[in-house]
Amino acid sequence: MKNFCGAIALAAALTGGACIGSAMAAPPTVVPSPGYDARLQEQRAALQRAEAQRGHDALHRRPHKPHRAVPR
Repeated sequence: MKNFCGAIALAAALTGGACIGSAMAAPPTVVPSPGYDARLQEQRAALQRAEAQRGHDALHRRPHKPHRAVPR
């Protein structure tokens, strides 16, 4: 009986280890692409340059109107 339970435990441990090993593989969409990373860096740099050149625009504010005194 001990040998049978030991064999079952060993089989379960080996099966569980095999499942965990295959779960660590990454699909091709997750693997980083050097070309994609380079395009992202170029795009971010271009956005930062555009924001630096634009500067801060003055906000157009509406003039405040005087409030009428309304009797209550």
